[in-house]
Amino acid sequence: MKRRFLHMAFKNIGIIIVAPLLVAGCTSSGAFPVETAEQPDIDVSYPLRAGETIQVVTYGEETLTGEFNIGANGVLSFPLVGDIKAAGLTPAALGKSIAAALADGYVLNPQVNVEVKNYRPIYILGEVNKPGEYPYVPDMTILAAIAKADGFTYRAQQKQIFLKRSDQPREVKIRLGSNTRIYPGDTIRIAERFF
Repeated sequence: MKRRFLHMAFKNIGIIIVAPLLVAGCTSSGAFPVETAEQPDIDVSYPLRAGETIQVVTYGEETLTGEFNIGANGVLSFPLVGDIKAAGLTPAALGKSIAAALADGYVLNPQVNVEVKNYRPIYILGEVNKPGEYPYVPDMTILAAIAKADGFTYRAQQKQIFLKRSDQPREVKIRLGSNTRIYPGDTIRIAERFF
């Protein structure tokens, strides 16, 4: 009985000692890194911009289905209903806007889905082998973008880059990480190292 009691006591002490260590290990930035939440899927939350191409599917209406360009003024010219404001709306919000316009005397209970077909390009400048404008690909990282530009030159500062988001007024300096995501219209600038 005494041996069984000691065995249970040591077992409980072991749990009390080990449990906080496991919790501390999971929350520290050491061996068990905590993953930061990524932004939502770009097709769901992405605000549309002028110059992009979208795919509109109006179910059961082939003549109201196809690829459309958002004009320089941020407006989409859609059959039957005319001009609809598109810039600044998410694809889902634009789909609802088109459906509401079609339901106003044109189509009975329209079901509309909108997806981005061609995003705005990204721009890679500075110390890369082929600076310029490149097509955006969903879930693109900065390193993937630099690879599209044939990589760094021998003069490139490879530990940090300058990134300007399309909706921000200024570029910011960030440490170069393998999973830093970029978005349509972003500009990446690679500076020259000084030594």
